[in-house]
Amino acid sequence: MFLERIQREPMKQENLFKINYTSPIVRTLLQQRLIELLSLAKRNQPIIIVCIGTDRSTGDSLGPLVGTYLYKFRSDLFHVYGTIAQPVHALNLVDTINHIKANYDDPFIIAIDACLGQSSSVGYIQSNVGPVRPGAGVNKQLPEVGDVHITAVVNVGGFMEYFVLQNTRLHLVMSMSDIISHSLYAAIVKHFKLNSNTTHVK
Repeated sequence: MFLERIQREPMKQENLFKINYTSPIVRTLLQQRLIELLSLAKRNQPIIIVCIGTDRSTGDSLGPLVGTYLYKFRSDLFHVYGTIAQPVHALNLVDTINHIKANYDDPFIIAIDACLGQSSSVGYIQSNVGPVRPGAGVNKQLPEVGDVHITAVVNVGGFMEYFVLQNTRLHLVMSMSDIISHSLYAAIVKHFKLNSNTTHVK
């Protein structure tokens, strides 16, 4: 989990995509945005999805939930790290990154994480070019992850972050996880079809 970065440093607003999960067209627009981000990957570059978080905290379980949903697709178009069964968190993030670097040639990494932000931003899904900074919201020093990222604002930041994460609504986290996972899967399938990189699609 990391504190929503628009509170910490300027972002390239022209590249920032942000939409509320309750929007009736959220899946369509998020899928289109993710197709744009996937176009940055090189031809035949392996796609790795790193879903950051822990199942021990409701708010911070968004990443592992997304990873679990993606894993259930059983697709060979991408590789997933971070599920409810095997989460990627502060204690194993460095080892996970090292494993990815050792086993994949120049991977294109999509990082997914929950974040805290302003009250007006809660419920928003956002994506952009560049990495996430896991743990920044709770003052942990962890490596940046991702060529591109998807984040979801699950609650309000700035005060007692651990307590806030523990008291985040599960409905919100599960709803946003479902939207992100299905939109990302659809975008990856579309990406491979558009680029004719594979002869079969699961």
